[in-house]
Amino acid sequence: MRRIIMFNRITPEGFFAAADGSLSWAVPDEELDKAATEGGADVDTMLFGRRTYDMFESFWPHAVDDSPTARDPHAPRRSPAIRAMAVWINETAKIVFSKTRKNVSWKNSRLFSEIDAREIEALKKQPGKDMIIFGSGSLVAQLTRLRLIDEYQFVVNPVLLGAGKPLFRGDVSESVKLHLAEARTYGASGNVKLRYTLSA
Repeated sequence: MRRIIMFNRITPEGFFAAADGSLSWAVPDEELDKAATEGGADVDTMLFGRRTYDMFESFWPHAVDDSPTARDPHAPRRSPAIRAMAVWINETAKIVFSKTRKNVSWKNSRLFSEIDAREIEALKKQPGKDMIIFGSGSLVAQLTRLRLIDEYQFVVNPVLLGAGKPLFRGDVSESVKLHLAEARTYGASGNVKLRYTLSA
């Protein structure tokens, strides 16, 4: 069965975006970017809430150009790893959950008007590779409540924002026990990747 994996950069306070939605606080890490792109070989579908899909749609289609590098959406730098990520994101199937969008035109995109547990379970049973969620705090919270996320990957950045948007809001009303599958530090940047699976 295909799994659903959540991947998010967060602060130690649990914020996945600044109060204004900005991601400029994220600490760049070439090694982490390269590992994320290589991990994409095991994923063939991305799941989005509407806001994150809008942000991705406004940036990533334009990140693929004739240059061997692409601009990092989090910082003023360019790298081959970001361009490789841009190619992968544009080619990968994308599903956006939105009640307000009427259509989607970004390559390989599909629109679902609501989060239906039965539809998502059916997606997980289809042939294919794993699915991944970037950003999309509301979607993450709702799928967590429905116990549909199989793995959580957090990249804890060494930044305290003081205020921001929490990844998990009131949609998760019960505790969810997790098992630590991996903890990896990235010394140059100070980022720490934590990978959790659901406890049996």
